[in-house]
Amino acid sequence: MSTLPGKPKINPWVWVAAWMGVIFFFSTDLFSGAQTSRIIGPILRWFVPDISDYSIATVQLVARKIAHLVEYAVLSILACRALAKRDKMRPLPLAALGQAVLIAVVYAALDEWHQSWTAERFASPLDVAIDSTGATVGAAFFAWRTRRKKGTTSP
Repeated sequence: MSTLPGKPKINPWVWVAAWMGVIFFFSTDLFSGAQTSRIIGPILRWFVPDISDYSIATVQLVARKIAHLVEYAVLSILACRALAKRDKMRPLPLAALGQAVLIAVVYAALDEWHQSWTAERFASPLDVAIDSTGATVGAAFFAWRTRRKKGTTSP
């Protein structure tokens, strides 16, 4: 691991906490379905002027669920990296990968609880399941990425 002289290293748990803050912000009313439809709908109508309201709602639902998956995959990857205790990724044992997924799943449940207190959002067990899937995918990606053979790395 190479760092510039005099440049302080940032604790990897700071990145985990920062990403949790991003997720928390996305869980506010500013990013509720009603608010995001004000953006997604006009964009879709610009590309496909005769698109139905049902199709817009379907695209929005799929986009929002993919966002859940990606948010928690990133959180899990960041947790894996923090558990590795290095800037350079190294393989983690299965138990540590499980810990990273557990961190993300617990945060997903807390995030849904947070949403239950907002005016335009509600808690969804389905979202926790999607978030858990994303966390598992993130940990699997981390495991795959850190276990690849040195000779097969891409440029």
